[in-house]
Amino acid sequence: MDSATIIPDIKGADYENNKLDPFRGVVASMVAEFFGKTPEQVFGVLEVPRNPELVGYITLAVPRLRIQGNPAQLAQQWIEKFVPNEYIIDVSQTSHYLNFKYNHPLLTKTLLKHIYEKKETYGTNQSGAGKTCLIDFSSPNMAKPFHAGHLRSTIIGNFVRHVHAANGWKTIGMNYLGDWGKQYGLLAIGFEKFGSEEELLKHPIKHLYDVYVKINAEIEKDPNVDEQARAYFKKMETGDESALALWRKFKDLSIERYKDTYARLNVEFDVYSGESQISNESMSRALEILKEKNISTESNGAIIVDLSQYKSDVAMIQKNDGTTLYITRDIGAAMERYEKYKFDAMYYVVASQQDLHFKQLFKILELMGFDWVNRCKHINFGLVNGMSTRKGTAVFLDDILEQTKESMHEVMKQNEKKYAQIDNPEYVADVIGISAVMIQDMSAKRVRNYTFNWTRMFSFEGDTGPYLQYAHARLCSIERNCGFELNPEIDFTLIKEKPAIELIDMIAQYPDVVKTALQTLEPCTIVTYAMKLSHHVSVTLESLWVMGAERHLAEARLFMYWATRITLGNSLKLLGLKPLERM
Repeated sequence: MDSATIIPDIKGADYENNKLDPFRGVVASMVAEFFGKTPEQVFGVLEVPRNPELVGYITLAVPRLRIQGNPAQLAQQWIEKFVPNEYIIDVSQTSHYLNFKYNHPLLTKTLLKHIYEKKETYGTNQSGAGKTCLIDFSSPNMAKPFHAGHLRSTIIGNFVRHVHAANGWKTIGMNYLGDWGKQYGLLAIGFEKFGSEEELLKHPIKHLYDVYVKINAEIEKDPNVDEQARAYFKKMETGDESALALWRKFKDLSIERYKDTYARLNVEFDVYSGESQISNESMSRALEILKEKNISTESNGAIIVDLSQYKSDVAMIQKNDGTTLYITRDIGAAMERYEKYKFDAMYYVVASQQDLHFKQLFKILELMGFDWVNRCKHINFGLVNGMSTRKGTAVFLDDILEQTKESMHEVMKQNEKKYAQIDNPEYVADVIGISAVMIQDMSAKRVRNYTFNWTRMFSFEGDTGPYLQYAHARLCSIERNCGFELNPEIDFTLIKEKPAIELIDMIAQYPDVVKTALQTLEPCTIVTYAMKLSHHVSVTLESLWVMGAERHLAEARLFMYWATRITLGNSLKLLGLKPLERM
């Protein structure tokens, strides 16, 4: 065996943060010359085998190298020249696949020591160092319920933020509130008629919504109310201080209440912005550029941009009464954001119903000559059906979160013995309930619609949020109950049974999964990984116990389960969940 193996310097390999990469690097350097390729070209096509019998292997599909000749024969010729080394101890062939068996005790040792050093940062990398991304997400409308669409935007946007941070990016989370427009004139008039200071302070969002519903009903009886609202909003636009003071009060109280909800969901924002904060100067400048470059035209007193030649529709930029529209404010906002943050990427996390809007926005910015528009991306998602409380059709997120907490609490109480051991059952019920909602939301591709399923969501079996939390808490209980401290100086050759090897391989793949998630921006990538890891935990715990094993073997297994717990916890945090230690 050649023991002095040199690991080549390969672009794209991350030897520091991904402990499978040195083994891949060695494979790449071993086969590159024979196949007439560079190590980089080989490294890029190496795979984790799909065949469960090939645990502990790296696979190369020879046709992916795009070389002349019979791939199976070439693979056979290469095997004849194979010399084992410190990293790759055996090789086999399945048709045109080469399967490289790596030195598993060496992987186990380097991986577990690395996780012991990194702990909560295991799986992260610095590939995006020096880059900044801005994520515009959640964005509820004041005085309207924080509904399922906003919940999806909040959960997915938070995930996008975490994934970028895990890949070394600087992230800016922005909540761009729907806080401007004629409806706020309507709300102010409604508040004069139906408002209560006391209720506003106690339940701002709910009370403003009630007022909004009542004043909308008034419009049916008296069309003048609509004109009054228009006139009031005009006062706001021209800077009338008394009109703005009431609007500011509504806004500040709403944001404070939103922050409570966001805290429950484990979400924070760096910036609370809104349509109201886009300056008139920016919008005027946008209109000037559109006119100068002959992008916009006048139509019946309104200003429009005809995008039909780009397989899109006509976009109205300014109404005939001079008022701006949502897209005008979005153009102004994008210009201001680039000037302020010089972002390398900006994401709008908004439902797929707005696909046309963003297609038009990006095309207009491109026609205006802003080359940074290719850094902007719309992250879309499908609709949620059936997201109302069991008691009725209220769609306030707080009501739904309360309902999930109560439902989870009821489930927990059914196991009296376990329930008695939990210090703070209300908090635990809340976290598990939110995990149930979030995992149900993130289990499929973003763009798919799904139906909110109360019954399945709370199950501790199957691919649910409670199941993931249970797997994490179970691993924590092993550490608590084993009776000895974690010892990183174990005999790594003791981790050798097939379930243990499979578990180590799953943990080792986590840095790959974090990188893939940055490319797809699909939360289901991480959910699928966390589920698979949890299933492996269940299987391994059936036969490989810590309690009752000989001390040196118990210490080795404890270290393996501890590293699994760190990895599972990190994946749950990446999704925005709070991993529980007891439940």
